[in-house]
Amino acid sequence: MTQNKNLNILFTSAGRRVELIKHFKEIYEELRIDGMLFTTDVKSNSPAGFISDKHILVPRVDSKDYISKLLEVCKEHQISLLIPLIDTELVLLSTYKKSFEDIGVKVLISDVRTHEICNDKGLTAQFFASKGFGTPKSYNINKELKNENIDNRLLIKPAKGSSSIGVHILTTIDELKFYSENIEEPILQEFIEGDEYTIDIFTDFEGNILTAVPRLRIETRAGEVSKGKTVKNPLLIQKAKELVSALPGAMGCITVQCFLTKDNEVKFIEINPRFGGGVPLSLAAGADYAKYLIESLANRVISFDINDWENNLLMLRYDAAVFVNEDKQ
Repeated sequence: MTQNKNLNILFTSAGRRVELIKHFKEIYEELRIDGMLFTTDVKSNSPAGFISDKHILVPRVDSKDYISKLLEVCKEHQISLLIPLIDTELVLLSTYKKSFEDIGVKVLISDVRTHEICNDKGLTAQFFASKGFGTPKSYNINKELKNENIDNRLLIKPAKGSSSIGVHILTTIDELKFYSENIEEPILQEFIEGDEYTIDIFTDFEGNILTAVPRLRIETRAGEVSKGKTVKNPLLIQKAKELVSALPGAMGCITVQCFLTKDNEVKFIEINPRFGGGVPLSLAAGADYAKYLIESLANRVISFDINDWENNLLMLRYDAAVFVNEDKQ
């Protein structure tokens, strides 16, 4: 059975997500899908906007008009699926999910309770501990400041943040004092040594887990993976699936970060319930969630096994650019 109307997808806050949009376009061409890929952003020179079929300017996420503008865009362009791409809009969009569903738009987003947990690293740490998942030990900053020195390396970070901004490793009390006074809502945890992984967990539209793909973070730049490798580690896959199953109403692409210690212990540190920057590696390995979403929306039989993804596939990212004449925008 094929779709009865054009299949249009909207990516909000598209920014620099060029690789992801390109991949969706390739799947449209491969499957001969009738439809368009739309992007929104506050800037007209968003790189992803030059890759999509149509780029639309919208207010900032914190504007009172943001949701009404997105609803207007969805109605005007008959959007079938809305895919949010940045953390700051997830709680808001999950709150208004029904408003989009009422006009026939699916939103690839989890329940608001999950986004509230994931948006605050303090709540995330509490969630890990309450559900019995391994996670770095948390410390009371005021209590630690009373000590004369730090026995072991500690890590301090803001409760709300992304791209590793504001994350610092501490070895002295002076450093703890400085950063605790200069980071908004700081969280203090033990420093974990081990191999760092990002795990992409994909679900269907009902929240049923389809697959989980661990990616070894070989090298990062500005908090985003620049060199990575897929690793079929059964322990990581099992723990990641258990974690997502424990989240309230998790749906879509759930990206979790963890360390695998030398003692083979999994220590979860973060959850991002959206497409992560390194997700093109999982898609290229064969866990092609973009293809799954498109075939599902088009009411087609899923043509591949999303669990049959390639092990030890390396991703080596490099800088690229979009060139456009400003006078012809």
